Amino acid sequence: MAHRGCSLALIFIIMWLLIKAKIDECRRGDVTVKPSRAILLGSTVNISCTLKPRQGCLNDSRHNKLILYKFDRRINFHHGHSLSSQITGLPLGTTLFVCKLACINSDEIKICGAEILVGVAPEQPQNLSCIQKGEQGTVACTWVRGRDTHLYTEYTLQLSGPKNLTWQKQCKDHYCDYLDFGINLTPESPESNFTAKVTAVNSLGSSSSFPSTFTFLDIVRPLPPWDIRINFKKASVSRCTLHWRDEGLVLLNRLRYRPNNSRLWNMVNVTKAKGRHDLLDLKPFTEYEFQISSKLHLCKGSWSDWSESLRAQTPEEEPTGMLDVWYMKRHIDYSRQQISLFWKNLSISEARGKIHHYEVTLQELTGGKAVTQNITGHTSWSTVIPRTGSWTVAVSAANSKGSSLPTRINITNLCGAGLLAPHQVSANSEGKDSIRVIWQPPRKAPSAVQEYVVEWRELHPTGDTQVPLNWLRSPPYNVSALISENVKPYICYEIHVYALSGYQGGCSSTLGNSKHEAPRSGPHINAITEEKGSVLISWNSIPVQEQMGCLLQYRIYWKERDSNSQPQFCEIPYRVSQNSHPINSLQPRVTYVLWMTALTAAGESSQGNEREICLQGEYTAALGQAPDRLAHS
Repeated sequence: MAHRGCSLALIFIIMWLLIKAKIDECRRGDVTVKPSRAILLGSTVNISCTLKPRQGCLNDSRHNKLILYKFDRRINFHHGHSLSSQITGLPLGTTLFVCKLACINSDEIKICGAEILVGVAPEQPQNLSCIQKGEQGTVACTWVRGRDTHLYTEYTLQLSGPKNLTWQKQCKDHYCDYLDFGINLTPESPESNFTAKVTAVNSLGSSSSFPSTFTFLDIVRPLPPWDIRINFKKASVSRCTLHWRDEGLVLLNRLRYRPNNSRLWNMVNVTKAKGRHDLLDLKPFTEYEFQISSKLHLCKGSWSDWSESLRAQTPEEEPTGMLDVWYMKRHIDYSRQQISLFWKNLSISEARGKIHHYEVTLQELTGGKAVTQNITGHTSWSTVIPRTGSWTVAVSAANSKGSSLPTRINITNLCGAGLLAPHQVSANSEGKDSIRVIWQPPRKAPSAVQEYVVEWRELHPTGDTQVPLNWLRSPPYNVSALISENVKPYICYEIHVYALSGYQGGCSSTLGNSKHEAPRSGPHINAITEEKGSVLISWNSIPVQEQMGCLLQYRIYWKERDSNSQPQFCEIPYRVSQNSHPINSLQPRVTYVLWMTALTAAGESSQGNEREICLQGEYTAALGQAPDRLAHS
């Protein structure tokens, strides 16, 4: 009780202070506005300022100077006890006018002021619509207000229903375009009509919307379905059921689902689903997103919002498709050879699950029995077998549900049939990451070709067998292929084209790169020796990262020491295994300086190290053993 008394006292004090402030503000005079302080845009107003008795200047009332300000700008003045001014062209919104008194030798004194509100009458509210979210929700309506009135505007929303029932709600914000009645419509009479109307009122006029008539089924929007879950009977993707919960009156559902990596939805409409539906077209081992929406009536009302997403992965299924298998042969000695098998991963749609291992079976055909069976988690496998006999290999991929059909290939001499060798094989750059390989069919047996295989790997002078192998297959009617998988610029690739026909094969090869530059350095001469009147030049290969593409040739330069003449040179076609070359045109007892360069299709490298030599007939001067002189580009 004491608390309530304090609150009332506080309110009284605040009201008294406000009244006193108003009295103090206009203690010396009054400002009147006609016809009103709230006017229609374009209207004219008269503003009058009048001093109260004995509130003018003390010496002589004739010295009273009344000044009218619009905000901070002086717009009129008059000597005497009153001032009147006609104002036009006021903008939308609020404009402040202040009347002040100026006496001789004193500051201006504020007399009184007035705010003039310029606005428009409210436009007719448009697009009135009402909705009840969920069967237990409340009725709320929205509308389009129209242009801003710039005046205090009150909106009244009225709802009329059966049995002369009426509900009403108001908001006193001129930005108001939403009101909630706080009442719940029930489904007891789903076809009963309700009518809503909104009215906007301000000091310049009023306007009402067209009435909106609806039924329970028209405006009730169901809540989104919840508790969504999915069941795979016997862990099979073909026996999938989606379950969810809905409000009791829901009649129609729509489902949408998509793989996580897709932007397109699959849509399904179902009637009287009662919270479950079977999906028959899902892919195995795929992450899906599921959403559901609900509706109370086939023709009336609106769909609910989409439910929260359910994300689930479908079960695995047995792999489909077959592995793409390729192989290499390498002779070990007169009786043994190494077989290296390679295969590509199945696509996601073919694997239909996580591949746990690969099953490899190697069989000697004449003996008719399985020689080697192996399980590996890698995509390659090697073994050593005799060089005699006919061999076949089968490779399949396995996941938790089973294995793919085996891919069978016959181990044969891929280059053994010269009549099947493609000819005029060339490789041309086609962008920085692609190479176009072109060939012509075998001259003597083009119709025998069943398929071509294009194989490529990085060229390594050491013949490293651990360099990754790449390949693609091409039908017999194609005579070109674009290779782009694992192709890098400035790297030289050894490219083979195989023509296969049953147990036979023929091959041709070339070198190619997707992008090239002149090599960054020349070969390093490591030794110069005299052999039977000629000089043998030996060098180290240029590091692969400095070759900048496929080398075409080497050049060996020489000239007499301290000579200003142009050097002589010889060109040597590039071969991977070559690291020495003889020169027989040097004169005895003359000291020569030698160096080397390398060339790609883009140009010549800078020179490598320089070496000196002087032929002495049977004796070669040791100049060639002196420390190298660094070459200058």
